[in-house]
Amino acid sequence: MTTSLAGRTILLSGGTSAVGEAAARTALDRGATVVVAGHDPAKLDRMAEALPGVRGAACDLTDEAAVRGLADELHADVGRIDGVLHLVGGWRGGGGLAGQTDDDFRFLERSLTALRHVTRAFDDDLRSSPAGRLAIVSSTAVARPLAGGANYAAVKAASEAWTRAVAQGFAKAARDASQPLAAASVVFRVKALDGLEQTLADAFTGLWAADAADVNDTVVTLG
Repeated sequence: MTTSLAGRTILLSGGTSAVGEAAARTALDRGATVVVAGHDPAKLDRMAEALPGVRGAACDLTDEAAVRGLADELHADVGRIDGVLHLVGGWRGGGGLAGQTDDDFRFLERSLTALRHVTRAFDDDLRSSPAGRLAIVSSTAVARPLAGGANYAAVKAASEAWTRAVAQGFAKAARDASQPLAAASVVFRVKALDGLEQTLADAFTGLWAADAADVNDTVVTLG
């Protein structure tokens, strides 16, 4: 059964980027309540000024206790979270395989760590929502990894695996409860985000126009 984004509450984790702003604006236009979580209060304030109605939440998403605290705060403030778009990312690479340093890997790994914390903290919300949606932004590099981007592709591949595991959890919970699937977990792959901000925003908010069973555990390439 398709549903609407109107009246839903979505969380943009790491959403202070240009794509986060596009997603926030689009979701607000479609009637959603929007919370943007990030580590930089100044960026959150600027987004809230640019987009009245956005709620900013300062949080280190790589800190499990902080994310649990964020979940408690949001439950008290806005109630259940119906959707999550995970935008924590970044790029480091080059130098061939020998240039794939541990420092660069640890920097990139933060996005996976944050994804694990956020999805675990809000898993019950998404499962209990009449229309829960999770989406991440991955890379076409997963399908064709290069030596100079091995760290990046490895972290993105792990993030995709985690997101697909969330999808399996949604499906199993629905089967065990003998209920139709209402939550969906989706991977969006892009070659680069520049110029695709609105495309991604429309793809994410468009998930509420599709049946969960049609989009759960799918990989969608944009651009």
